Amino acid sequence: MVSLKDRLTEILINNKIITQEQLDQALLVQKEKGGKLSDIIVALKFIKEHELVSTLSEGLGLPLMDLKRFKIDPEVVKIIPVNIARHYQMIPLSKIGDTITLATADPLNIFAIDHVSSLTGYKINPIISSSQDISQTIDLVYPDSTKGVIDDLVKEMSASSIELIREEREMFPSDQELDAISRQAPVIQVTNMILEEAVRKKASDILIEPFSKKLRLRYRVDGILHEQKAPSKSVHASIVSRIKVMSDLNIAEHRLPQDGRFKIKISGKEVDFRVSILPSSFGEKVAIRILDKSQATLNLEKLGFNKNVISTLSKVAKLPHGMMLICGPTGSGKTTTLYSILKLVDSPDKNIVTVEDPVEFQLEGINQVTARPEIGLTFAASLRSILRQDPNVIMIGEIRDYETVDIAIKSALTGHLVLSTLHTTTAPGAVVRLVNMGVEPYLINSSLVCVVSQRLVRKICPYCKEEYTVKKEVIDSLKLNIEKAKEVRFFRGKGCKNCFNMGYMGRTGIAEVLLLSTAVRELILSRAQEHLIKQKAREEGMVTLREDGLMQVFSGITTLEEILRVTAPDE
Repeated sequence: MVSLKDRLTEILINNKIITQEQLDQALLVQKEKGGKLSDIIVALKFIKEHELVSTLSEGLGLPLMDLKRFKIDPEVVKIIPVNIARHYQMIPLSKIGDTITLATADPLNIFAIDHVSSLTGYKINPIISSSQDISQTIDLVYPDSTKGVIDDLVKEMSASSIELIREEREMFPSDQELDAISRQAPVIQVTNMILEEAVRKKASDILIEPFSKKLRLRYRVDGILHEQKAPSKSVHASIVSRIKVMSDLNIAEHRLPQDGRFKIKISGKEVDFRVSILPSSFGEKVAIRILDKSQATLNLEKLGFNKNVISTLSKVAKLPHGMMLICGPTGSGKTTTLYSILKLVDSPDKNIVTVEDPVEFQLEGINQVTARPEIGLTFAASLRSILRQDPNVIMIGEIRDYETVDIAIKSALTGHLVLSTLHTTTAPGAVVRLVNMGVEPYLINSSLVCVVSQRLVRKICPYCKEEYTVKKEVIDSLKLNIEKAKEVRFFRGKGCKNCFNMGYMGRTGIAEVLLLSTAVRELILSRAQEHLIKQKAREEGMVTLREDGLMQVFSGITTLEEILRVTAPDE
């Protein structure tokens, strides 16, 4: 199957729309930043979007549609959910028999078209339109569900079960301001409802974002942002003020970012909230991280990793000295894995000290330090002091610079077990990153024991789980390493009230573990590239992230789409 990149290249060069030099420049940008090649070409102003769409239409032999002149039947629109339409940038235009005509900005995204076909049960007839046209049409034709929301929210609310736990802190707002805010009962109710609903849906974050004419409210559930019914823009300032009061922040300050935290009791359980307020063009944006201790799983065997990963981590965690690194992007569960390892090794005969920014969960029996760079208490400065506290195990929240990694490695060499995180996408990539940070290869070989790269994937909802068939063409196009395709069973969630119609409920971990064997250490010593280290590790039995993810797919734990979303083909 010819990729969109290859087809675009062929069409654009042959039609002399752009030069080879311009194409090379666009490919370089794509390699560095990612994204669709067609979008990058437009962004670099080599060609206007409407000219690109017209050229693509002619080259592929697919009709070009101006959606502004097309009247769409509201019943046809309901065939595809709005979140799918926005995600894939496509919209249904008409239906004849078992076929729907679909406007798409990327007609060669075969996986997206197959997904929509299997989701709806219709055959797909694609036509081309610009992504701008499609976005505007989606906003226009899908029903607006935000009108009169604040009235509905107040009506729907039962007696609130929220009780604010006031912690001893210096108070910024004046007594008069606090009194004025506290008397606004509807605003307090709406703010409480936003927090309560987020905890009920097991969200990890709440985003309250002001725009020119509306307010957007989103919850991050299982790593994915979902838009919710939002109150009117007119109450935005009051909601922000209420959150500032709860967090003991300065409600008179609107120009500078502010960070705070508060704790509430919801239905008898205490939940911590970490607040970040950022001034934006249309008002203050609020991001709230929910730290629900009842949802936290700090048990290595319950994180969802396969038995080999758990066995390896347990063995390494019980070593007397050395360094273990946990890698992955933001939100991949690195800190939870570190906490679980600390809980595993915690015993009365061990002195465990951590330095974090900030401390997310208080662990009983473990000494935890919050780094505060603004007063000079950096990771490196904290580590120097920690080493004088006679620790057995040291956990560093994140290795960010050479100074921190230098002290961490020296700590591992002087008889301490050091655990930390690093922002790389693969386990072999972490070794190369350390070398690039200035660490000598012989020091890496002497201190580093193992590297774990991990991701979190959503689990299929057990209440609406169903089996389905994936076309052989799709499996072939994705280059999945499946020997007996006919015997492989795929599952997905239809969506039900238990999972809020998302088809997923909860998350589990996938991981690849790089153990530093003699052969791998020799490659590191010769400053070998990442792909050579990975090749040697795979020869010695390392399972990659995608392979581990596919095992979860074949076990019916998660979906194929989810693994393709969180892992790259070369991972």
